[in-house]
Amino acid sequence: MVLQAFTPVQSAPPTLPPRGTKISFFLPNLDGGGAERVFVHLAEGFVEKGYAVDLVLAEAEGPYLAKVPGTINVVDLQARSPVLLSKTIALKRYLQQETPAALLTTLDIFNSAAWARRMAKVLTRVIMVVQTNLTQQFRDRHSPPVHWMRAQAVRQFYPWAQEIVAASKGVAEDVAQMSGVSLDKIDVIYNPVVKPELHQRVTEPVDHPWFTPEQPPVILGVGRLVKQKDFATLVKAFALVRAQRPCRLMILGKEDPREPEIKPELDRLGNHFGITEDMAFPGFVENPYAYMARADVFALSSIYEGFGNVVAEAIATGTAVVSTDCESGPAEILDHGRYGKLAPVGDVRALAAAISETLDHPTAAAVLKDRAIAFSVETIVNQYLTVIQRALHSPSLAAI
Repeated sequence: MVLQAFTPVQSAPPTLPPRGTKISFFLPNLDGGGAERVFVHLAEGFVEKGYAVDLVLAEAEGPYLAKVPGTINVVDLQARSPVLLSKTIALKRYLQQETPAALLTTLDIFNSAAWARRMAKVLTRVIMVVQTNLTQQFRDRHSPPVHWMRAQAVRQFYPWAQEIVAASKGVAEDVAQMSGVSLDKIDVIYNPVVKPELHQRVTEPVDHPWFTPEQPPVILGVGRLVKQKDFATLVKAFALVRAQRPCRLMILGKEDPREPEIKPELDRLGNHFGITEDMAFPGFVENPYAYMARADVFALSSIYEGFGNVVAEAIATGTAVVSTDCESGPAEILDHGRYGKLAPVGDVRALAAAISETLDHPTAAAVLKDRAIAFSVETIVNQYLTVIQRALHSPSLAAI
């Protein structure tokens, strides 16, 4: 793959990096998660503003790879086992060859980007982007010894970044506590999930009989079938709502091979409550926005989130939202209940009550769409550019 050479910047405007500045994004792959989608959206937004963008992947794979436009240069590091060492060395070579002005990195617990920068001895600024509540994620996915090891890596290596960006205030507080970096040194920038094309995509047809006229209302959930999303609580809450009125539950999202027990458990719950015929699991869909726009209520039942991209996307379609008041982002998106009802995590009855009330009294679509402007790509890209500009002109850098 041919890479374009980096042209050093001679001067900078007062507020944003000059057009043509090379800005790179680094992440493991383009799997179908929220962090990957955020980086693709950011990369597109930077290109539209005239910046040269490389999307650097440890391994060029995943369902979002096909969605990357040709204006973005995809760099495949072809990392091999052991992946941590392989990707760091390959990234070092990339930085020596290209020396981008800034490298944004995410899903990078051991801060391979900062390691590679030090090894390459370049002045590229590393900006660590944290998308989730790390304490919750480590507790959820790892044994206590691995949890401790990863927490130590965050404390040791996150301060090596020139800037840290958190996807929500809750994530910032968690990162500050875990890394030892002062909270006032961490920028909070919400995720850029609302693209102009979203408003066209909501009008695309949905090939499912539940969205034809005269059908019962549909409650929609979207997310990977993993413990974090706690779809079991959503199914139980739906069962309570369904006992009082005709309605249906649809959950979009692929199964995770690391948690193969989730889908069978949801099926068992459906059978137990006698609601199987009113539940649907279409799997991963390429255009969830069309489903969101046609649903009557969007429901998030997560135990924790970093931001909650799907909540912002749902309100952008004008669909009323119910969410658990989980750490760390949904309550911020919904302004602590102003734009959608919140229920305690794991509280089946409270979630059911919130869904029923929202079916009866949904928030006006126009109000929700106005709120979604805060999460537009245009708005968020400008905020990131301000952080990059500050990093480029900071009086001192972490040691090389």
